[in-house]
Amino acid sequence: MHVVVCGGGVIGAATAYFLTELGIEVTLVERCSLAAAASGKAGGFLARDWCDANAMGPLARASFDLHAELAERLGADYGYRRVDTLMVAGADEASVAAYARLPTSAWLDGNCAVNGRLGTPETTAQVEPGAFTRALVDAAGRNGGARVRIGAVEGLVAHGASGAVAGALVDGETIAADAVVLAMGPWTALARQWVALPPIGGLKGFSITLRPDFEVPAEMLFCEYRTARGEVLAPEIYPRPDGEVWVCGMSDDQPVPIDPAHVRVDDARCDELRRIAGTMATGLAEARITRRQACYRPICADAMPLLGPVPGRPGAFVATGHNCWGILNAPASGKAMAELIATGEARCVDLAPFDPGRLLEAA
Repeated sequence: MHVVVCGGGVIGAATAYFLTELGIEVTLVERCSLAAAASGKAGGFLARDWCDANAMGPLARASFDLHAELAERLGADYGYRRVDTLMVAGADEASVAAYARLPTSAWLDGNCAVNGRLGTPETTAQVEPGAFTRALVDAAGRNGGARVRIGAVEGLVAHGASGAVAGALVDGETIAADAVVLAMGPWTALARQWVALPPIGGLKGFSITLRPDFEVPAEMLFCEYRTARGEVLAPEIYPRPDGEVWVCGMSDDQPVPIDPAHVRVDDARCDELRRIAGTMATGLAEARITRRQACYRPICADAMPLLGPVPGRPGAFVATGHNCWGILNAPASGKAMAELIATGEARCVDLAPFDPGRLLEAA
């Protein structure tokens, strides 16, 4: 059996890896480079139980456990570790001392206060997402069943009048396949020209990475920050094992460009992220910005993923729409998709809540 997986982000990489674990040959098609979009720019925060209030709860729990297993199995250092996760209040001017509920770490020496614990090393963890994505692809290659093809997916190839998938058209060339998986993040929306899929949007966010000259503990910060202009922002600050600190919390409503290479970074928003981080931790105020980034996370109308067969196109599958939980939910999503393609049934997690057909009537 041969499967073409379209999309070299974390969802496509996980699907390719678990397919090769089942002995299936895979061609992973990526337009730019592996982890070129959100999978290389996201924070990489993992939470066992933060999705329990909705249908993603079982998917997230299965994925959280798989992350721990993969950290042992993949044979690569991509920054996996268990972490503490804190809720922090901060402000430009007003004192936040009254919000303090827990002791504040020494590195948080600015105008901020820890007002809650959101997770412990038993329930929260992190990875460096780009390195994790590449580790999955490397492992899929070592399994002997995966190769990477750089190119643009232009359509699906069908078996005559039946419409069953016979392959994918990549840069004008047909790659024959028994199944094709559409896992191109928000750019999966382009496939609506070829198959029946509900709308898939993209939410744009900005982030930076800083390189401070001191060691930052494994404390993930979810902040409520009030600016001097009265805005209330929700920055997130994630120290990483390699010494970098990832910061996000600014966004805009620019539409998703056709080409991922055309995603624009806003320097002013990135500078504001560094300023806010430096207000709460003065050691970050002069830290060098090593990367200024922007990316789009894929989202559907009900904020749930699309995981399953494409209605009306035998052999076509879709895996996208994970919103802010793509890195977390990639392992169980990829494993379940691989099981579904190989055996006709996802066994590790129930994919019924994520059936693509659920949104087609509304679309």
